[in-house]
Amino acid sequence: MGLKEYEKKRDFKKTSEPKGGKSDNKELSFVVQRHHASRLHYDFRLELDGTLKSWAVPKGPSLNPDDKRLAMMVEDHPIDYQHFEGIIPNGNYGAGVVLLWDNGTYESLAEDRKDDIKTLRAGLKAGNLKIRLKGKILNGEFALVKIKNSDEDNAWLLIKHNDEYAVNDFNSEDLVPDNVKKMLNNKDGKAKGLPKSHKVKTLKAEKKSPDETRESDDEPEEPANVGGQYRPMMAKPETKIFDDNDWIYERKLDGYRAIGYTGKKARLISRNNIDFSKDYKKVVDDLEKIGKDAIIDGELVIEDHEGRSRFQDIQNYKGDKKHLELKYYVFDLLNLDGHDLRNLELIKRKLLLEKLVKQYPSTTIIYSGHVEGKGSKLFEQAKDEEWEGIIGKDAHSFYVSGKRTDRWLKFKYQNSQEAIICGYTAPSGSRKHFGALILGINQGDHIKYIGNCGTGFNEASLKEMFVKMEPLETKEKPFAQKTHQRTKITWLKPKLVCEVWYSEWTADGHLRHPVFKGLRTDKKADEVVTETPGKQMADEEVIAYGRKKVKVSHLNKVYWPKEGITKGELIKYYESMADWIVPYLKDKPMSMRRQPNGIDDPGFFQKDNTAHLPDWIKTEKVYSESNDKDINYIVGGDAATLLYMANLGCIEINPWLSTYKKPEHPEYVVIDIDPHDVPFSWAVEAALKTKEVFDRMKLDVFVKTSGSKGLHIYCYLGGRYDYDFVKVFAEYVANLVHTELPDTTSVERSPAKRPKKVYIDFLQNRRGQTIACPYSVRPKPGATVSAPLHWNEVNDDLKLSDYTIYNIKERTENIDDPWKNIHKVKADLKKGLERLKNQDEIKL
Repeated sequence: MGLKEYEKKRDFKKTSEPKGGKSDNKELSFVVQRHHASRLHYDFRLELDGTLKSWAVPKGPSLNPDDKRLAMMVEDHPIDYQHFEGIIPNGNYGAGVVLLWDNGTYESLAEDRKDDIKTLRAGLKAGNLKIRLKGKILNGEFALVKIKNSDEDNAWLLIKHNDEYAVNDFNSEDLVPDNVKKMLNNKDGKAKGLPKSHKVKTLKAEKKSPDETRESDDEPEEPANVGGQYRPMMAKPETKIFDDNDWIYERKLDGYRAIGYTGKKARLISRNNIDFSKDYKKVVDDLEKIGKDAIIDGELVIEDHEGRSRFQDIQNYKGDKKHLELKYYVFDLLNLDGHDLRNLELIKRKLLLEKLVKQYPSTTIIYSGHVEGKGSKLFEQAKDEEWEGIIGKDAHSFYVSGKRTDRWLKFKYQNSQEAIICGYTAPSGSRKHFGALILGINQGDHIKYIGNCGTGFNEASLKEMFVKMEPLETKEKPFAQKTHQRTKITWLKPKLVCEVWYSEWTADGHLRHPVFKGLRTDKKADEVVTETPGKQMADEEVIAYGRKKVKVSHLNKVYWPKEGITKGELIKYYESMADWIVPYLKDKPMSMRRQPNGIDDPGFFQKDNTAHLPDWIKTEKVYSESNDKDINYIVGGDAATLLYMANLGCIEINPWLSTYKKPEHPEYVVIDIDPHDVPFSWAVEAALKTKEVFDRMKLDVFVKTSGSKGLHIYCYLGGRYDYDFVKVFAEYVANLVHTELPDTTSVERSPAKRPKKVYIDFLQNRRGQTIACPYSVRPKPGATVSAPLHWNEVNDDLKLSDYTIYNIKERTENIDDPWKNIHKVKADLKKGLERLKNQDEIKL
C-alpha cells in the first residue's frame, strides 16, 4: 500500500507517531501493540518491503488454534512504528494509548527459504500468508487468511497452527501487567512519550473523556457477522406457490432487513453490518427496554395507519410523521440469554420470540405472525392487499446465517430486482438532473448491462439521486455491452444500488418496463446478482477468463428434480470452487461423462471429438487400451476448461490418476472404501484401518468422501512408479486391511461374492481408470460433493450427505485445508514395504 494513506490520516505537528525509518535487522521483524483508543484492540504488524503491513485485531492475537481472530487490514505503517509507545492526542486519528505488547522476528514456512520475501509477497497477494513468529509471547506457526466474499474487503483471520507453542486457554489481556504505564498529554496538545517519573495505573480501569469515545477508522469493531455468525438467512426466489403442513407462511415485508440486539447494548445492524441504531433510534430505545439479552431477526418498515408500506418511505425516514410510523417486525430469534438458538427448529424459535415480545409490549416492535400450511390462501391475501409477496419457511428448518437456502422461499406478487447504478443519461424536455439510470448486475467477475430505468421518479427524487450520483462520475464504462441510448451518458463508479419493479426479463437479459423503487443503502454493489425464480432470468451467459470466454446455457434446466437444483447452480458452484479443483486436474486427461438432462439421465462418455472445441481448450492424444487407438482427450488445466465441461453436462469431474505427459505413471495410489448394504461405520473402520497400515509404513495418506457411498484414500507418488507396481502395492494393502478386518471387508470384485461387506477396491489403480476429483459434485440426491476431510472427521458421526454444493465453499473458507500438504512429499512405497516387513519380523 505504501505510506501515502498513513501520512494522509495524520498531522505530525500534533502526534509523535513516526514518519519513516529503515530496518536495522537482518531478519524481518514483527510487533504487536496494545492500542486503547475508542475501543481496545491490538495492532499486528509485519515488516515487508520497507513498511509494516498492519492488521487491527479486536480481541488480540491468540495461541489457541481454536481461536480464529478477526484481523482487519489497515494502511501500511512506517518501519519505526515498531518502536512507538505513547499517546495519540484527542482529536487525532486513532486517539488513545499505544503500548508494546510483543515483538520479535518472523519468517515464511517455505522449506526453501532462499527467497523468503518472494514467498511472503505471494502469500499476501493470495490472501493466504503462512508465517513463523519468534517473539516473547507469540511463537510458532500462524496463518493470516483473507475472508473471501466477506462484507469487508479487508477482513482476514489470524489463526494459530497446532504446534508445540499452542496453548488451549489463552487471553491476550492476561498478559497485560496490572501496572501499565500511565501516559499524559502536554498542555499544548502535542503527544509525548513515557514520562520519566510516572504513576502506575491499569488501563482496564481507565475512564475516557467523551472526545475519546469517537469512532476511529483504525480500530474497527469486530462485526457481529464475522464468519457468518449472525448474518441474516436469506430466501430463495420461487414462483410456484404450494401448500404444505410442514411449512409456515409469512407476509413479505418491504423495508430494510436488520438484526436487533436487546438490552443495555441495544443496536440494529443491517445485513451488511451497517449500524442502523442512530437512524432508527425509536426502535433501539424499545430494544433497550427488553430485559433479556436477545438477538432478533426482523424488518424495518414505515406504515400508514392502514398498515400499508412503501419502500421509499423507509429509505427517506427522518422520523415519524402524522400518517406514517416506524415499525420493526420481528420474525426470528437467533440467541436468547447467551444461548445460540439457530440449531433449534424454526417453529420453536418463533414460539420463544412471540413470548419474549409479549413480555415487553411495544408499539414499535411487532411480532410477525404466520399461517401454517396454507400458502395459496395467504398469497391471494397478498394480491388483494397489494403486499410485495409472501415468504414460505420449512417449520422444522434450522437458521443458516448468511446463506440463501431452499428452506426459505420468497413468492413475489410483483417482480423486483436489485441493480447497480452504472451511469445516467442526460435529461430531455422539461426534465431536470438526469433522464434514465443505466443499470447492471454482477455476472462472475464482471458487471453485465441489464437496461435503463427512467420512470418511478418525481422532482424531489430526481434531485436526491443526482446529488448522490454526481461525486461518483467517471470516464470508465463499467461493462463491455452496448447500451440503449439516445442522449449522452455519464458513467459512474459502480457503488450505488437501487431496486426496481419490472414486468419480465427479455431474451437478451434486459429488464422490461423497469420502474424505480428506491435506493438500497443497506446493500453493497458486489452482492447484486440476478434472482432467478423459475425462468425469471436469461437462460445463458458468458463467463470470461481473460480472452477465454465460456458460454454457459440452459441455466434454468433442473438437474436435480427432487431438490429443484438447476444446471446454473451447478456451474456457479464450479465457478466458485475452481481455485480448489483445478490443481487436481492439471495435465490430466479428462474422462467426460455427460448427463445433459440431469442426474436421472444415464448419460454417455464423450471421446475423440475436437471439431467444435474452442481454440483455447487443450487436447492431447493418449493411447486408449479399451479402444485400442489414440484418443483425443481434453486436458484439465484451468477454470475455463472446468466450466466448459460443466456446461456440456459433466456433473462430476473425472480426471485420470496420471498426466498425459507420463500416462504410465500415476500421481497417486488410491484405495476406494466402498460399503454395500452395511452400516457406514464399517466403512469408517476400514478407512481408519487403511490409514493405520500406511502409518506403519510411515507414508502420509489423505481422505475424502466419495460423494456417493464411500471414502477415497490417496497417497501422493508424483509419478514415481508405473501402474503395474502401484496396482500390486494397492492390492497388497487391500488384502492386509481385509486380513485384519475379515468379518466386515472383502476384496472380491463381484458384489454377489461379497454380500454385506465393505469392498476394499484397489482396481482404480490402472491406466485409464478415473475417480471423482476432490470437490467434484456427484450426480446423487442432494448434490453431494467429494469432500476432502481431516482424519479426525472420519468417525461414526460422519455423514456423506452433509457435504453439498451449498456448504462446501463456506467450509473451505472456515477450516484449514485438509489436503494442503498432499503434494509436499512423494511417497517411497518400496521403503514403506520394507518398514512393514521389518515390523513383522520383529513381531515374529
